[in-house]
Amino acid sequence: MKIVFFEIKDWEREYLARKLPWAETSFVAGPLDDAQLAAAAGAECVSVFIYSKLTAERLSKLPSLKIIATRSTGFDHIDVDACRSRGVAVANVPTYGENTVAEHTFALILMLSRKVHQSYMQMRAGHLDLAVLTGFDLQGKTIGVIGAGRIGLHVIRIARGFGMRVLAADVHRDPFLAELLAFEYADTARILEESDIVTLHCPMTAATHHLLGRAQFAKVKRGALLINTARGGLVDTDALMEALDSGQLGGAGLDVLEGEELIKEERQLLSEPGSGEKLRTALRTRLLLERDNVVFTPHNAFNSREALVRILDTTVANLEAQRDGILLNRVV
Repeated sequence: MKIVFFEIKDWEREYLARKLPWAETSFVAGPLDDAQLAAAAGAECVSVFIYSKLTAERLSKLPSLKIIATRSTGFDHIDVDACRSRGVAVANVPTYGENTVAEHTFALILMLSRKVHQSYMQMRAGHLDLAVLTGFDLQGKTIGVIGAGRIGLHVIRIARGFGMRVLAADVHRDPFLAELLAFEYADTARILEESDIVTLHCPMTAATHHLLGRAQFAKVKRGALLINTARGGLVDTDALMEALDSGQLGGAGLDVLEGEELIKEERQLLSEPGSGEKLRTALRTRLLLERDNVVFTPHNAFNSREALVRILDTTVANLEAQRDGILLNRVV
């Protein structure tokens, strides 16, 4: 089997080469884009991360392709309908980082609740104003978890350890887990109205695109915090900025943003014809990240040493299953 890996670091190359002695492997540091399509020529499998956009047009230029093994839980960077129509399987990594992302969620919460980033900036600037740096306790506060799947349940477990009241929204409700972890299921409207902190842990689909927009932010408990470690498209960025400007939201901790990939492409956009909307998105993102009440990490919630190894091990298992004619972790 010819397998081409994209978005690969040096240590990952060495690890995967050892794990896949039976395959013909090659490795590309950058994402699978138009410039790198030739590297995937003749490949039966491509393995990508989230910055490789597998569009119908690009898939049409890979006639030998049998499976895409994405090294992520989300797969909105892949045109699954085009894969289905072409008979190309898609496998993901569903369970590598539940506790990892949940821990990062609380890192963002604590940065905002205890003004950690503002404390750092004040010390760097050589002055200290404790009145500005007054935070709040998590104990006794209400956290609303939208998406109580694997990651969301770990968030709930940690929140209960802080002594927080937990409301959770999910399309699948498990009364046993609710009793075991001492949380309450609620609809999204109630969560927005009652929560001091709202955190998103649901997948990005057509149904969840802009799950939080102007109408939803208008219902948020005034001064609440928003945390998003899921997907940028869950939140309408214009509405988010308006809610922050008005004080309806007290702050936001973001590991993901709409159009986050454009941050790395701004110079290219300046010379790209018809890039006005992309430039607007990039500028809007910059303005959002410059706010004192916003903390941002660069899609880094998954990025622990342990989680990275779990990602590679699951990807190898997916490829071995494809070799052996077994269905494993298939989303298509």
